[in-house]
Amino acid sequence: MAKESIKARQRKREKLVAQFADKRAALKAAGDYAGLDLLPKNASPVRLKNRCHLTGRPRGYMRYFGISRIMFRDMALNGLIPGVKKASW
Repeated sequence: MAKESIKARQRKREKLVAQFADKRAALKAAGDYAGLDLLPKNASPVRLKNRCHLTGRPRGYMRYFGISRIMFRDMALNGLIPGVKKASW
């Protein structure tokens, strides 16, 4: 489990990116790089980190499901992910 402060910081960045997305796109299309410099640093989508939505774990992230490999395995074994089952042959 990641610390709550790390998860809160990530949520804050996600909000800022969504809030300034239109303004960023307009400034970028106009080529106004001085205007882009005035935006908050955390409004840049590059500063986002892929983290598990359940635990906040940064490594072993599965983009399709939005969770880490460990949580994916637990949820799949418990039947919480539709269409996923343990392989056996």
